[in-house]
Amino acid sequence: QVQLAESGGGTVPPGGSLRLSCTASERPNSRYVMAWQRRAPGKAMEFVAAVAWDGSRTHYADTVKGRFTISADSDKNTVFLQMTSLKPEDTAVYKCNAGVLSDSNTYYPRDYWGQGTQVTVSS
Repeated sequence: QVQLAESGGGTVPPGGSLRLSCTASERPNSRYVMAWQRRAPGKAMEFVAAVAWDGSRTHYADTVKGRFTISADSDKNTVFLQMTSLKPEDTAVYKCNAGVLSDSNTYYPRDYWGQGTQVTVSS
């Protein structure tokens, strides 16, 4: 059973930065990309960003483009999400996930999830 473990969440003021990490016990599937998704209170799960393990492909939600950077360290089975210029609306539980990113950049999550890490942006 593949396990994903996130870390790096916390509370920062608007305009602040955080770096999230997700370490996989093993790669779920060589065809899958790794993604971050988030769930704000009272809202549905939202796609944030995805990356191929070799870094050859990335995709971002419009709401985070230009502020967040996703990357992967394949040697350590770890994926990172560098978040800058954080806004209160970025407040959510951020979860690591593995899935499929189609040629049209539609993300299809598969049943590999971490427990999540809380990010709170508040003054």
